[in-house]
Amino acid sequence: MSILLFSATILSWKSDGTGRSVRAKKNGRFTPKELFDQYVNTLYQAAQLQQAGLAFNVFEKAVMGYTNLKLNHIVPENSSVLTVIDFAKSSREKRMWIIDLLSRQLVLNTWVAHGSGSGEEMANSFSDRNDSHQSSLGFYVTDKPYIGKHGRSLYLDGMDEGFNGSARMRSIVLHGANYVSQSAINEQGFLGRSFGCPAVSPKLVNKIINTIQGKTVIFINGNDISYTSKYLDEAGPFSLMASADTTAFDSVKF
Repeated sequence: MSILLFSATILSWKSDGTGRSVRAKKNGRFTPKELFDQYVNTLYQAAQLQQAGLAFNVFEKAVMGYTNLKLNHIVPENSSVLTVIDFAKSSREKRMWIIDLLSRQLVLNTWVAHGSGSGEEMANSFSDRNDSHQSSLGFYVTDKPYIGKHGRSLYLDGMDEGFNGSARMRSIVLHGANYVSQSAINEQGFLGRSFGCPAVSPKLVNKIINTIQGKTVIFINGNDISYTSKYLDEAGPFSLMASADTTAFDSVKF
């Protein structure tokens, strides 16, 4: 299976954070950035992610990292699932999205808790320090499930040194927790909080693990201007676009 599948109409598109399309170029040619933006926009519109509350600029970063992780052979070619968590949003909101990029479908949109050290309703601070009970931003690759103190859980490997590289040492995993529910929101106004793990509803944890286990990508976004990642480097994805036919294309593979 190809690393990614591109299929789009010939539109010139500029990223303004909304996924808005504009008129086609007169000469019918596009820069590599425009082709990549067009692909991301196609996914965003097809999966109806704006309606599900996922900000376009967050999704764009997630796809950039996903692409680079594939180019670096950190995730396999047949891995098409991308999970996005946006801790810039209130825990009252369903701020976790699981997307199948190959079928261009939103698989699940649900609640996810942040760490108690990061804040109450809003996650305002992040770290990779042990015992901080804070959430960690960045790109993760999922591994295998296991049975632990929270029941069936999922190992996560942080890809961004200095931001989430200590995930295994800190036992940052995806697990279910009773404080991730509508009843918790009704009782205190927001979700309960974890010790830094992305915790989900016990009712959905098996479905989530079954969907994202085994080397798929998770991107956790948050309000932290210090966050950087080598996987947000545009050079790799744009070089692939440069090698594509920039006049017209259908199902371009790379």
